[in-house]
Amino acid sequence: MPTLNSGYTEGGASLESNVLKGWIPQRLSAKSDIMPRLDILRSRSADQAINSPMGSAAIKTSSMHTIGAGLRLFPRLRYKSLGLTADEAREWTRKTAQEFDLWASSVLCDITKRNNFYDMQDIAYTGYLTDGDAFAMFRHKAGTHDMPYSLRIQLIEANRVSNPDQFGALPYAVDIQAPNSNNRIINGVEIDADGAVTAYWVSNRVPWDRIDSYKEAEWTRVKAFGSRSGRPNILQVCHDTRPEQYRGVPYLAPVIETLKEVSRYTTAELTAAIIRSFFALFFVQQENTKDLNTILGEPMMGMHNDQEEELDLNEYALTAGTMNALPKGVDVKAINATGTASTFDVFVGHLIKQIGAAIGVPYEVLTKHFSSSYSASRAALLQAWEEFKLRRTWFSRDFCQPVYEAWLAEAIALGRIEAPGFFEDPAKMAAWCNAEWYGPTMSILDPVKDVNGSNLRVYNGLSTREKEAAEMTGTDLEENLEQLAYEKRIIQELGLELAKPTSTTELQPDTGGSNDDEQKGGAS
Repeated sequence: MPTLNSGYTEGGASLESNVLKGWIPQRLSAKSDIMPRLDILRSRSADQAINSPMGSAAIKTSSMHTIGAGLRLFPRLRYKSLGLTADEAREWTRKTAQEFDLWASSVLCDITKRNNFYDMQDIAYTGYLTDGDAFAMFRHKAGTHDMPYSLRIQLIEANRVSNPDQFGALPYAVDIQAPNSNNRIINGVEIDADGAVTAYWVSNRVPWDRIDSYKEAEWTRVKAFGSRSGRPNILQVCHDTRPEQYRGVPYLAPVIETLKEVSRYTTAELTAAIIRSFFALFFVQQENTKDLNTILGEPMMGMHNDQEEELDLNEYALTAGTMNALPKGVDVKAINATGTASTFDVFVGHLIKQIGAAIGVPYEVLTKHFSSSYSASRAALLQAWEEFKLRRTWFSRDFCQPVYEAWLAEAIALGRIEAPGFFEDPAKMAAWCNAEWYGPTMSILDPVKDVNGSNLRVYNGLSTREKEAAEMTGTDLEENLEQLAYEKRIIQELGLELAKPTSTTELQPDTGGSNDDEQKGGAS
């Protein structure tokens, strides 16, 4: 007797179930699932990011909390493997951070001279969210007295990296043969027989752009890595989710349809509300009367003489304390302007919760609306913070760290930074290049409780003061201590005394009890 039920055959893989038998999707390769409609996916994502309130909120919220005013460099060289003392490492770290900021804080680090490195981070990250990936090319210009470094960054939007229009192949073709080699080009990314990225094809303009139509589109092959140095020539800011994936998927891709429906429903309800707000009157023709147009248009007798007067339709208006006479045979009907969309808030709220869950940002954070208890609001912030930290890690790996390493190599070559063995030993190069990147800190609902938790983490060896300073306030611990020492000295010289603050270790931890009820609605 044949087996009737094995594994998922009568469950999720059933072809006979009334619920599932008409649902037969196919999961193909990443190239087939992503590439053919990537242009329309980008365009719809960009439209939602620009014209939809919730789409714009999703992009801006992620950018604000992940990048903010820009991620700051904190060099963390592995000084023990380099034979340095802790004091020597600290001095090198401070000097390197200051020297990097000389380059990063200047608009001269941008090939277009418009944005400094911190602003470019936000542009690249926003482009990565909207289009699925963003690109940055390493360029070089002669150094000057004000800018001793030649390194320049050129940001490129994702749709400029595309297949070249050669041998009859169109830019929207997914997979084409690379000119003069056996490599393949997949949506602008050239790969070899092993699937390794060897080059990117960059157009001098966005294909089919109407503004730049005066010049013919031309593609330049940019090698992914230098032939001699092995260092990147171009960066692709992207997060792959599947093997053999060479282009990124927009951040809003899973929720584009829901976002569009929310926008349409909101617009429809807004239109209905505007119509309901009007107090409308209609002229109604009664039975056995002339045509309404004839009645309103024919002359009528004056009140005090026998001369005919032309009917003035402007007299028939609703004004304060006015009573108007209507021609014989005409009645007026008023339209009731009452009515409410009682289910709008609940329905749209549930849809936005689904959108937030899909992109990893809780409803409260996405809508900037904290109406629950302290514990619930803090839980939402913590969940969102995990998402932002993860994306910050991805972005710093793809963009910030490679740029820092390219800059550091030039700084050492110019003799402005000393790093023995940097170019001789790859292990030493990695030790010198090690760094961390810190940006915006998590929003704090109750500063006392958060500081208390920070103090306990340091006390129990779970964290360091330096790390807590960077994560809680985005500042450098050593700079904070030096400033505090200076302030203390000034206070003593002026003969002032400050009240001793309550020790955070004396505070009671939050038990999540009645305090929640006291703080409901107070965190919005």
